[in-house]
Amino acid sequence: MTESAFELIPASAAAPLLLVCDHAANALPAPYGTLGLRAGLFETHIAYDIGAAQVTRALATAYGAAAVLGRWSRLLIDLNRGADDPTLVMKLSDGSIIPGNRSADAAEVARRIALFHTPYHDAITAQIDRLGRPVLISLHSFTPAWKGVPRPWKVGVLWDQDGRLAIPLMARLAEAGFHVGDNEPYHGALENDCLNRHGTKRGLPHVLIEMRQDLIADDAMARAFAVRLKPVLDAAMADMEI
Repeated sequence: MTESAFELIPASAAAPLLLVCDHAANALPAPYGTLGLRAGLFETHIAYDIGAAQVTRALATAYGAAAVLGRWSRLLIDLNRGADDPTLVMKLSDGSIIPGNRSADAAEVARRIALFHTPYHDAITAQIDRLGRPVLISLHSFTPAWKGVPRPWKVGVLWDQDGRLAIPLMARLAEAGFHVGDNEPYHGALENDCLNRHGTKRGLPHVLIEMRQDLIADDAMARAFAVRLKPVLDAAMADMEI
């Protein structure tokens, strides 16, 4: 099952860039069934980041860059959490109890780490080692509203200690007409999360981009968003180099 823990899009060009998408999928491995949830919940944000995988694939194609995407739902295990994070296997998400996780003991969590979490992060490490010192970009998406309160941002830029890419990216996004959240709707400082592990601790320029889900809700919208985002990323990466 190790090979099926992630989807790897190999590079088709010498782009010094690696794209990652932790919450790309809403599927579950057959042995886990539906984790006791009704099927409709797998079409919602609790199961995956709607539209993020499509944007990631479109950008990988446009750049000829490698991309690593999670193959299974975040409800199975959250790939954007450290292995010791208490929210790694969620028992409750946005008001929905996850029956298949409620009784997950330490042995079951360790099993999921070995089968799904470790192979995913090993794949990212392998790509970084192959590329040398790539720019690392993580793609996520967020709901247009939370608990009834609209979220005004079209894009959120999440970062922690390293603003080499985040700061110019926010400026370029604003120039392109995006309402940008600086560490909104979430904050980028999360110990041992994906970018802390692979970006901060390795000294690589990196950023997490959050996209509002109503802007990337279907394949056509996601591809159009990627077309709009690419020149902004190009400009930000050029600013970073200067």
